[in-house]
Amino acid sequence: MSKPERAGSEVSSRLVHAVPGRLRFRVPALAADQPYAERLVAVARSEPSIIDIRVNRTAGSITVRHAPLLAQSEVAGRFDELLRAARDPGLALVAEPQRRLRGPWRRLGLPGLTAALAVLSGPFGLAVPASLVAGAVGVSAIPIARRAVHSLRAERRLNIDVLDMTAIVLTTLRGSFLAPAVMIGLVEVGEAIRGRTARASEREVLDLLASMAQSVWIERSGERHLVPMEEVARGDTVVVYPGDRVPVDGRILDGTGSIDEHQLTGESLPVVRSEGETVYASTLMREGHLHIRVEQVGSETRAGRILRLMQDAPVHDTRIEDWAARVADRAVLPAFLLSGAVLLVTRNPARAASILITDFMTGIRVSVPTTVLAALTGAARRGILIRSGRALEKLAGVDTVVFDKTGTVTRGQPTVIGVEGMTQGMPALEVLALAASAEQRLTHPVAEAVVRYAEERGVKPRRRRSWHYDIGLGVRARVDGRTVLVGSDRLMEREGVDLARFASPAQRAKGLSRIFVASDGELRGSMAYADPSRPESRAVISGLRGMHGMEIHLLTGDKRPAAESVADELGIEQARTHAELFPEDKARVVRELRAAGRNVAFVGDGVNDLPALAYADVSVSFGGATDVARETADVVLMDDDLRGLPDAIAMAREAMRLSRQNIGIVAGTNLVALGLATAGALGPVSAAVIHNGCTIVAGANGLRPLVQPGDDRAPASAPLGPPKELSTTQEVGHG
Repeated sequence: MSKPERAGSEVSSRLVHAVPGRLRFRVPALAADQPYAERLVAVARSEPSIIDIRVNRTAGSITVRHAPLLAQSEVAGRFDELLRAARDPGLALVAEPQRRLRGPWRRLGLPGLTAALAVLSGPFGLAVPASLVAGAVGVSAIPIARRAVHSLRAERRLNIDVLDMTAIVLTTLRGSFLAPAVMIGLVEVGEAIRGRTARASEREVLDLLASMAQSVWIERSGERHLVPMEEVARGDTVVVYPGDRVPVDGRILDGTGSIDEHQLTGESLPVVRSEGETVYASTLMREGHLHIRVEQVGSETRAGRILRLMQDAPVHDTRIEDWAARVADRAVLPAFLLSGAVLLVTRNPARAASILITDFMTGIRVSVPTTVLAALTGAARRGILIRSGRALEKLAGVDTVVFDKTGTVTRGQPTVIGVEGMTQGMPALEVLALAASAEQRLTHPVAEAVVRYAEERGVKPRRRRSWHYDIGLGVRARVDGRTVLVGSDRLMEREGVDLARFASPAQRAKGLSRIFVASDGELRGSMAYADPSRPESRAVISGLRGMHGMEIHLLTGDKRPAAESVADELGIEQARTHAELFPEDKARVVRELRAAGRNVAFVGDGVNDLPALAYADVSVSFGGATDVARETADVVLMDDDLRGLPDAIAMAREAMRLSRQNIGIVAGTNLVALGLATAGALGPVSAAVIHNGCTIVAGANGLRPLVQPGDDRAPASAPLGPPKELSTTQEVGHG
């Protein structure tokens, strides 16, 4: 329910929606004043408590995503201050550069300058004041010192930062600046890379209704009004037109419409809904218009419940970088003990510092994140967006892939499979021509499929004199002086067309649907159509099962015959084909597989897939998927090509192999250096050179994913061969 307006800022605003971690405000000034909107965005992005913002100027609203631990009242109060601050025209020029400077890479400027000064004063012997270099080292080391102090005071434990800081202090006090300067630079590079590859600790909070219209038509007292979505309440009558998304869950009071429920239910073809039936928010109105009595709005709709189920899913975060840091922390105490023992025996701080410098894990903290970042960048170059190091690590361990059917292993749109002529006087080619002529310029997916099929085979639609379309039934048209009917068996029966001669149990057993073509009251033929599999699906599934040893499952909201037909075509076992599932059922299947010890990747593209995406170890979607599915996914195949999935898995496994290899390089080299330092054969500078040298070698090895050969695959959309010519005999070949 809307909250009262707050006017303390002299800029009117109203809190209209709130969930944990996100607030949405109505700010009319955003719609009327673009410069003000830009300034508000700039100052909001410079506010530390705000994670992200999204502005809809048309609706005059702004969505603020904030740190989850902050109280909503605190964020709302801070937002008032931002509204006031944005009134200053000069702020937009200042806040944006400040925002760009914020981030993991800003920390590298001062360490880089310090290293340059140390090199100039050391190997090059230039007259750089020692006090200047020492001061630069001290300032550059402040982030490490802060982490070390926090570990000692707040966590009461020794960690790698304490060890690093001790080595920096010992070497700096001896007047050796090159070793600590290089060490600081490498540590900060590692921290920056870890920050770049880290996954947020909280899963993105997504508003399913954000992609829908902010305003809707409602009917009150016989008049229609356009009102903000937030003002719609139970009992209202909402009017929905073609091209609109249904904004609520409700019951149809009047009208008939063809509704695309694919994103919500997985049903591949539009369904016809009429008076007395229920429709759901987030579905798309293709044809007709409806008057809907509102029963549920917002988070109470079926789409909203799917969102809540997704948000309740656990967030898994077990990055290999964190593993390296934990191992590093365990190595700190032995390093201190050995260094202390050497200091007691030899009374030589340099030898003690050499031992601290040759720790095993600074190199690992740099090389492992470098490998992860290189793998993420290399994948992106191949059109595969892997969002984090955690996703990369999990992807490498996947042993089970669960595919949604519609729009994932199939095209997600109906395609004509073949044409069948049923009279000697009218061949299949003529049946197709009549159907395309009657269906031309209609927006129904099946009509578009018929016209597309005809165009692919060089059949041009003829002139259509008049036509009438019945939603859910088909079309009646005048073509070449004939009355042509194209549609379902119900249309034929209503118009008195005898279907007794039609019998195609084999086609129906394959899960295919049919439309019929009649002229002048006689049945002339039929056309089979289905949602065909993607051309690459079978090869990808075979490759995952063969090369990667994966267990493959297929999930769908479709009926079992359609599901089994696709499963047979793709070589998926019937026992691992799950049909007639609601979104929560898909999530249940994923949870059961994980409970059985499987590492699960789920591939989906719709709103109905969100719970399963959230519960999987790795969620995979497409660049062309719904906004919420794409933003939720850990891996996005930007080219909408399933062949990117085995590529992504291969790259993830290679990255983990390189990470283990780098650990061996760093640990082995430093083990030798540690022995030499303990024996007194290695000084601090030499120790730093060896230690940092192996770190550089390991880091360079980790960059190998960037130089892998490019993607030489043929486009997934490339034709598999020339279209088959239509035959004048009974059955036409596949298109």
